Amino acid sequence: MSLITPDFGLLFWMVLIFGAVFFVLAKFGFPVITKAVRQRSDHIEESLRMAEKARASLDEAARQREQMLEETRSEQDKMLREASRTREAILEQAREKAQAEAADIIRSARAEIAVEKESAMRELRSEVSALSVAVAEKVVREKLESTPEQQALLKRYAEEAQQAKLN
Repeated sequence: MSLITPDFGLLFWMVLIFGAVFFVLAKFGFPVITKAVRQRSDHIEESLRMAEKARASLDEAARQREQMLEETRSEQDKMLREASRTREAILEQAREKAQAEAADIIRSARAEIAVEKESAMRELRSEVSALSVAVAEKVVREKLESTPEQQALLKRYAEEAQQAKLN
C-alpha cells in the first residue's frame, strides 16, 4: 500500500471522511463564513456609500462657499462702485457750490466796483464842477454866485462835456 496508489478501502474512507467534513462545513461553517463575508461586504459598501455622501456633501459645501465668495465679491464691487458714484456726486456738488460761490463773489465785487465807480464819478463831477466854477471865475474875473441853480447848470454842462468826450 503506497500513498501514490491507495487501496480501495483507504480511498473509500477518505471520500467518506471528506464528504462528512464537507457536509459539516457546508451545514455549519460555510453559512457562518458567508454571513461574516456578507456582513463585511455590506459594511464596506455602506462605508463607501457614506464616504460618497460625505464627498458629495463636501463638494456641495465647497460649491456653496465659492458661491458665497462670488456673491461677496459682487457685493463688494457693487459697494465700491456706489461709493465711487457717491464720491463723484459729492465732488461735483462741491465743484458746483464753489463755482456758484465764486460767481456770487464776482457778482458782488462787480456790483461793489460799479457802486464805487459811480461814487467816484459823482465825486469827480462835483470836483470838476467846483474846478470849472473856479476856472470860470478866474477867466471872467467876475464873481459868480454859488447858487444851487448855477451848480446844477455847471453839473449839466460838465456831464454833457464828458458825454461828448466819451462819444
